[in-house]
Amino acid sequence: MSAKKAIATTKAPGAVGPYSQAILSGDLLFLSGQLPINPQTGTMPEGDIRDRVHQIFANIKAVAESAGASLDDVVKVTVFLADISDFAAVNEVYAQYFSTPYPARSAVQVAALPLKADVEIEAIIRIAE
Repeated sequence: MSAKKAIATTKAPGAVGPYSQAILSGDLLFLSGQLPINPQTGTMPEGDIRDRVHQIFANIKAVAESAGASLDDVVKVTVFLADISDFAAVNEVYAQYFSTPYPARSAVQVAALPLKADVEIEAIIRIAE
């Protein structure tokens, strides 16, 4: 059984609590939920939800790359939305980052997200050997 290893990069926002940006276990990288925070400014992009989803995917990409992976290696995505009516806009951006075969995905509406964000996305990524 392989040990788990914390993965972190300054190219994505740091954890806002007692957790890791990502954990590598075997050939799977489990990314914690990413908020739409710009790691250079510490702020969320203004504009609509599309702008914030683009920021989240930049963060996911940065964490993936720090572990030697890419968005092409994503196998599962979970999207948390403060308002499920934003689902179509999220899909519009999501389709710009993935191609077939698309990762498995869940999307749920939640009562609230950290830092009053309107979207958070987590991912599981397979690390190529």
